[in-house]
Amino acid sequence: MTVKIYTTTHCPYCVQAKDFFKKNNVKYTEVNVEEDQSAAEEMIEKSGQMGVPVIEVNGEIIVGFNKPAIENALKK
Repeated sequence: MTVKIYTTTHCPYCVQAKDFFKKNNVKYTEVNVEEDQSAAEEMIEKSGQMGVPVIEVNGEIIVGFNKPAIENALKK
C-alpha cells in the first residue's frame, strides 16, 4: 500500500490527516507543496485542485480530510 499526502506548512486539515494516519499505523509519504513547485504541479494534475490536503491511496485521489473516503481507500 502506498499513501502520499500533499500538504502545506500551516494546513490544519493536513495535520488532522497525518494524525489519523499515525493513530492507525498507516505509513505515508508527505510532500510539502509550498517547498516543492514540481510536487504542487503534480498534485494539481492528479486532483484538479490547488487546495490541500490531497491524499493518494494506491492511486486513488482524495481531496481534503475526508475520513470515510480515506478509511474506504485503505480497506481496498
